[in-house]
Formats: sequence, structure tokens, C-alpha cells
Amino acid sequence: MSGPAFQLLPDLALRSRGGAVVHASDESFAERENLIKPGAAGFDPAAFGHKGKIYDGWETRRRRDQGHDHAVVRLAVPGVVHGVVVDTAHFTGNHPPEVSVEGAGFEGHPSTGELGAAEWTTLVPRTAVAGDTANAFAVEDPHRYTHVRLNIHPDGGVARLRVHGEALPDPRLLVTESMDLAALVVGGRVLACSNGFYGAPENAIAPGRARHMGEGWENARRRGAGNDHLEIGLAAAGEPRLLEVDTSYFLHNAPAEAAVSGNAEADGTGEWFPLLERTPLLPDTPHMFVVAAPRPAERLRLDVYPDGGVARFRAHGPLTAAGRAALWVRWLDALPEDQARAALAGLGLSHRQTESLLRRRPVGTAADLPEPLAAAVRG
Repeated sequence: MSGPAFQLLPDLALRSRGGAVVHASDESFAERENLIKPGAAGFDPAAFGHKGKIYDGWETRRRRDQGHDHAVVRLAVPGVVHGVVVDTAHFTGNHPPEVSVEGAGFEGHPSTGELGAAEWTTLVPRTAVAGDTANAFAVEDPHRYTHVRLNIHPDGGVARLRVHGEALPDPRLLVTESMDLAALVVGGRVLACSNGFYGAPENAIAPGRARHMGEGWENARRRGAGNDHLEIGLAAAGEPRLLEVDTSYFLHNAPAEAAVSGNAEADGTGEWFPLLERTPLLPDTPHMFVVAAPRPAERLRLDVYPDGGVARFRAHGPLTAAGRAALWVRWLDALPEDQARAALAGLGLSHRQTESLLRRRPVGTAADLPEPLAAAVRG
């Protein structure tokens, strides 16, 4: 894949995954919702409406006063942002000359007023951008954010905003006995892929059911020996007990067979062990497989034989105690300070306990967390 390495990471803001543009200072010419639509922006040079030229993007009026325009995006999947793309495709004489991007973390479901009153952290400083260009910016910030704010200086049009990063779920919400350990929305991620010629490998762990073949993972036709595969890092150490290999919409290009193996080491250096032996698959079918001998794993490998498309892959099971603790520690270390104070107070920590914990971040281990936080980690 061309472009910066961070673009290999999932887009945390996509509308199709649950993201939303919750506020914009102005959208006189083109709607804010277009910013996070999947796919590239389209353009019809002959398309005009009552407000002027119709653009597949977000466009504000010509600003006649001081200040600048902005749009706030609630991320579909909160996480650590590694890079953003401000794509001005088809905006030439009406793109903003400069942009900046900020992040913030919120508890619950903040109102527009709360969004405006919050402390925002700069992820991309005010920087010049070009028109009709996918302007890419790497981000070096270790914190977990729930919202990003795109500022355009002073006004203009942007086709798409992409926010690439690593998902980091809120462990307080993981209250069920079992979950999809591989799901993108809880921190699952594609670590390796043999081939993604027709469909992005991360589609296999995307939320919801695929609506058509283009929303799955599909490799090129294999002409040589071997087989295609995906390696997936789980949200944290867990015990997969039910596997799903869904070939929906793949009618004449589904794999003939599949197998799944696990690895107890997050870096894949441990010994691989079978969770699903090589098994025949049918086209256009959600296949469910009970794992006969469940074992803790941090990494899974889905092998398809010899090649073919998979709409979705799921690995249902509980987190291990160690995995649950590690997820809590990652979340605690990544929270912005204001959100961390609110979250820890909600968990029953005193002001003194909260400030002491914040001073010694990164926590590193759950061994010496104060009560009642330790109780929450234990579940």
C-alpha cells in the first residue's frame, strides 16, 4: 500500500463503523457528514444545486470575519491516533490554505456545549495543505481519544478526513462473559496478511455484517504453491471458544477450506497450536465452529486454502485474567488527564488516590493498583 505506514492502520472515524460528525461551525455549501463517508470522494463537474456547486465533501461559506471553521468527529472506535489524512480531493480554488487537528477524550456522551468547553490537545499543528490532495500527517501522541476536531483556516472545503490508529476499548464496558476477541472495535488488529488485492484485510474484523463482497477481505487468484492467510492480534489475551468464518457474498471465489491456529505470545514468537483443523467451507455461508480444545492466545492465524474471500472472521471467548488486567492498564495509561480524573472518580477513587496514580503513570502493571480500582480490574 502506498503512502505513510500509519495508513495501514484502521480508520477509527469511518461512518460505516459508527463514527459521526457531531458538530460543524458551518456547512453552507456541503454537508459535514461527507467527511467520514467510506470510499473516495466523487465529482460531477456538471452537478449544481440551489447552493451552488455540489461537492462530495464538507464545504463552508466564504468567511468575512476573524476566526476559522471547524468540525468535530466522534470516533467510531476510541483509540490512539497515529496519523490523519485531510483529503481535499476535487477542491481546487476553494480548499483551505491551512488546517490543524486536535483530540479530546470524554466520558459518556458529551453535548455540543461540553465539546466546545473542553480542553483540546493538538495532534497536527496549523499546517499548509494543497488542494485536490490527500494531505497526510503522522501523529505522535500516546493518549486515547474519543473525538477529533478538524480546523480549517479560515474556511473552504475538505472531501474526507481519515483518522488512522489503534483501537483501545473502555474496559468498564467489557462486562460480558464472552466477547469477539478479534473485533476491530475492541482493539483487534490485522498484524500480517499474505495478500489483500481486492479487499482490505481489516474488513474481516470490521463491525457488523458485510453488505456485499466489496466489504470483505479478498486476495488475488493464487497461481503458485501455498495458501493465503491473515494474522490477527487479539484485544488482549483471551480464550477463543467459538470461531466464525463468514463467506457471505463470496459465491464463486470463497476459499475451499480454512484453518485457525493460535499463539500465546503477542509477537508471535511462541509455538502455534491448532484451534480449528483444516476444514471445508461453503460459498456465501456464515460458518460457526466450536473450538474443541480452547487455549489462551494473544494472536490468531486464519489460513484459507488455496485462496479466496472472507466477509468476516470472529473469535468469541472470554479474556483471561492476565489479558483483562493488561487491557485495564493500557487504558489507564492512555487516558488524557481530564478524562482520567473523571473516570477514576466514577470508579470510587478518592482525589488523593487519583492524583497519586496519575503522577506515577505509566502504571505498567495492575499489581499495586489502589482499591476499588483493583476490584474493578479483577471483575
